[in-house]
Amino acid sequence: MKVLIVGAGIGGLTAALCLLQRGIEVELFERSETLSDVGAGIQLPPNAMKVFEKLGISEALKKVSFAPHALEVRLGEDGRRIFSVPIDETHWGGPYLTIHRADYIKVLKSALLERSSKALFLNTNIYSYHVSETGVTIQHSGGKSMSGDLLIGADGIKSVVRKQMLGLDKPRFTGNAAWRAVVPASALRTAPRPTSCAWFGRSKHAVTYPLRCGELVNFVGVIEQAKPSGEGWKERGDKSDLLADFAGWNPYLLEVMQAISPENLFRWGLYDRAPLARWTDGRAALLGDAAHPMLPFMAQGAAMAVEDAWALADELCNSSNISTALTSYEARRKPRASMVQAASRANMKTFHQRTTLGQIATYGPMWLAGSYAPSIIRRRLDRFYAHDETGKSV
Repeated sequence: MKVLIVGAGIGGLTAALCLLQRGIEVELFERSETLSDVGAGIQLPPNAMKVFEKLGISEALKKVSFAPHALEVRLGEDGRRIFSVPIDETHWGGPYLTIHRADYIKVLKSALLERSSKALFLNTNIYSYHVSETGVTIQHSGGKSMSGDLLIGADGIKSVVRKQMLGLDKPRFTGNAAWRAVVPASALRTAPRPTSCAWFGRSKHAVTYPLRCGELVNFVGVIEQAKPSGEGWKERGDKSDLLADFAGWNPYLLEVMQAISPENLFRWGLYDRAPLARWTDGRAALLGDAAHPMLPFMAQGAAMAVEDAWALADELCNSSNISTALTSYEARRKPRASMVQAASRANMKTFHQRTTLGQIATYGPMWLAGSYAPSIIRRRLDRFYAHDETGKSV
């Protein structure tokens, strides 16, 4: 069996590793010329790490990441703590890490090339596919075609595979835009907080956590705005606008923002999409953001792609019919992905309480639970972090 994968992001690379582990031939196509230092920080939760443990690359990921001491929530303006839950690796069955996306990709790419040195095709832009009863063929920008037994579209929120399969999507602007940046820890007078911390405020919130063994600090700031802005996450932002958006906030956050180099500051609009009617088309299937693009308010988007990758490879090995296996994969993964999509959407409102009354009503119970029964908060996170997709294997 030969599987063609479009998109060499986290989902596509993980899918290739899962398939290769099962003895399935893979060809992975990426339109970029290199897999380089792109993106910013990303959270790597226990549910994803369970897959990487089975793939034998969890230690490589740990070496280039940071293990936060706790998951924290604070008020953005005065820094008062709402709750802090120590991260217990044994409770969720795996470590909770924060990692630079470039380091993440580098580990996955290295593992792929070790297992199959000729599996990755860069600078190859796929623009169409054709499914038959016996296989699938893709056309790429070089004017050539490639054939295989099935196709995986792991090509992100603007997926070419999804567009052909289901037509143009209709993303809805959420009224939110996100800032992102990474700063060297050495540029800060204050020692970086060794936690994954969400800072809640009126009509905005921020997230900070260390990266690369503590050498870097990741910053994300989400603000509400009426006018839609571009969705591409490589859109440049103006530092003066960022500082104005978060004027009067906690000194640590302001110090992080002041340390941002203008050329490393980005801002993009956040758009929501309804769950897709289907993820498959005969011998073609969608994976990750191509199948279930979600808002970033649960930090689970990449983890869902990792889980998808394991489940898809698993179903292919447990069925003698490719189309049936892909249908089973969709049935296995859609309920969980839809649940996480809904949770992310709900958090958008939870994080941005505009009034004092709303803050008391929403954050008060969180403070009580964090102060007197942190196990309650931990249990509420169990459905995300304790999940083990590899445990479903036959």
